[in-house]
Amino acid sequence: MLLTAHHPRALRPTALTAGLTALVLVLSTLFATPARAADAVYDPIPEMPTQSRLGLLLDEYARFPQSYPTPAPTDQRLMRTARINTIMELPDGSGRRAVPDLNGNLYLVENGVPHVYLDVAATFAPQFFSGRGLGQGFGYVAFHPEFGVNGRFYTIHTELASATTTPPDYAQAGTIYHGVITEWTADDPAADTFAGTRREVLRIGFGGQVHGIQEINFNPTAKRHDRDYGLLYLAVGDGGLGVRTTDPQNLGLPHGKLLRIDPRGTTSANGRYGIPADNPFVGRTGALGEIHAVGFRDPHRFSWDRATGRMYLGHIGEHAVEAIYEVRAGDNFGWSEREGSFVFDKAATNPCDRLFPLPADDERYGYTYPVAAYDHDPAADWNCTADVGVAVAGGFVYRGRAVPALRGKYVFGDLVDGRVLYTEANEMRRGRGLAPIHQLALFDAAGSPVRMRDLSGPGAPGDPNRVDLRFGTDAAGELYLVAKANGTVWKVTGTREFASGDVGGTTLRHTAGAANWAPVTPTKWQFTRDEVILAEAGESRPGPRRPFEYAVLTTGPTWSSVQVDARVRLDTPVDVSNRDVIIVFGWRSDTEFYYAHLSTDNTIYPHNGIFKVNNADRERIDHQWNGRSRGANPAITDAAWHRVRVVHLPATGEIAVYVDGHRDPLLTAKDTTFGSGRVGFGSFDNVGRARHLTVTGTPAQAGSRSS
Repeated sequence: MLLTAHHPRALRPTALTAGLTALVLVLSTLFATPARAADAVYDPIPEMPTQSRLGLLLDEYARFPQSYPTPAPTDQRLMRTARINTIMELPDGSGRRAVPDLNGNLYLVENGVPHVYLDVAATFAPQFFSGRGLGQGFGYVAFHPEFGVNGRFYTIHTELASATTTPPDYAQAGTIYHGVITEWTADDPAADTFAGTRREVLRIGFGGQVHGIQEINFNPTAKRHDRDYGLLYLAVGDGGLGVRTTDPQNLGLPHGKLLRIDPRGTTSANGRYGIPADNPFVGRTGALGEIHAVGFRDPHRFSWDRATGRMYLGHIGEHAVEAIYEVRAGDNFGWSEREGSFVFDKAATNPCDRLFPLPADDERYGYTYPVAAYDHDPAADWNCTADVGVAVAGGFVYRGRAVPALRGKYVFGDLVDGRVLYTEANEMRRGRGLAPIHQLALFDAAGSPVRMRDLSGPGAPGDPNRVDLRFGTDAAGELYLVAKANGTVWKVTGTREFASGDVGGTTLRHTAGAANWAPVTPTKWQFTRDEVILAEAGESRPGPRRPFEYAVLTTGPTWSSVQVDARVRLDTPVDVSNRDVIIVFGWRSDTEFYYAHLSTDNTIYPHNGIFKVNNADRERIDHQWNGRSRGANPAITDAAWHRVRVVHLPATGEIAVYVDGHRDPLLTAKDTTFGSGRVGFGSFDNVGRARHLTVTGTPAQAGSRSS
């Protein structure tokens, strides 16, 4: 074994030419660290994903049996029903789907019923290892585009370094496990179970227990005779060491790189695969010809847009930034000199001070930055070293036909909490800033609103709130959602809009008269023309803490399904703290009601949200609240009039709040506690106004009429 002069942690086997140690002279643009600029950045992406009115209808497609890591896991996050990673269709016209389970089995699914096609764990026992590190085990499978004829497919699996005598082709110092690429050739590609031969293609040693080889795949947009046809892409992580080393920038190592190889060639150093002549680093002294792109921490999932051929990659961040990159040959995405579009300080003495603004001369370093991204939004008391529980799950640009509303959208998500997100593919453009991210609503097969944890939690061992979300597609480009939590796959079968049901046709107008309202403190209120005015700071009603001063509309019926429309304003902007305006609905008493908070209290996080008071202090129920620090983006932050609409459908529990005529809701929630009630308006610590307040809906009691 040779220790490269450039990097004391980079061990290389003697089978590789000594000339590769010349990597020490890799271009300075890959290693130069600019002077730190300005102050540390603590909220790198202030914009939260915005809620979309669009929702996906999910039908359960397949469910997989319980499986177990080998050996028993040390990390309880590995306690899942089945650690299924994706779903794909075999390229043989059979309609069969393939699903890999990290714990060892390769399943084929026919008509929604899975069966074991190949037991990878048993094949490589006792070296096979899946019990430490979230990506260890049988990680992925890729079928050659001509599998139906040649029977060839490729897998990733991991082995403990201490359990094997086979040396890695490339390795980090202190290697503890190997990521192994294997080629399999089926005797009969149409058979229900595998019989055939295998050979090892590539073996990479990792010095940490995470961020191994995450995905392998063929470009599905490449046609026969295209240069990319039949070439295998490998997303290789940094082994968890990039946070303190330069391995992801070291062109003599595969770690932290996207590789592109010809699995049937022989021009590699080990002679078991080929290096395409058009790879961007071929012929560069000290560089591995296999490299397609550089500078990754955890390149988790990648895919190609079937309409444009562009490759998109979901990249899991270290400190704060979850990113989507458009990948082209020769790109350098900056890790670990950059995280997203920020300078990353590996040597920070304060663990909170990791991210800094880009330097003025950043262009000279040649880094490529995300086309979409969101951040971790940790709690205010986060200690800066703990796992926040946020990680991107890369997805696909939808180009199927069954769900027209999704066409052209890159659908991805957060693998931990199960949020399903999208960006418009035509808005993801390099060098043009970040594309807006939208959060999709979800509905079960019966059309009831759900969140992924509602679907994945039942029956899940371990933490039921951890979804472990992944995505997949079939040959027609239709979209599937995968959850390790309970080992289930759902197919996206359609769309519907959130809270789009009929609220009813009874309408109440001209609501501003004093006789129509029951305020907490009547002397603090004014009713002029069409305005309802809280003229001075209010007082709390008896009962649970918050909300404070509000008035209930007593005229007209008690409402079941209801839509409240109004124009509201604050007389002072929210740069003065505690400027609040609320719409009350589902009101039954001082201790039972909902309210929508539509402004901010000028504290560490936006305060707007949907709340429930149910004989206790308020409970926040809006889907936009992350439970730590952030809700939806601020709604009302000035003293201007704003249009507000609140929709409540008690039959399904759907609640949606819209501001200023936007078709997409600012806030959504699902709750069925109060099936009927009155509406109201309020504020606190300031003058708040509402006018043109109109209520449309279904009376809770028969015989009510419009006014």
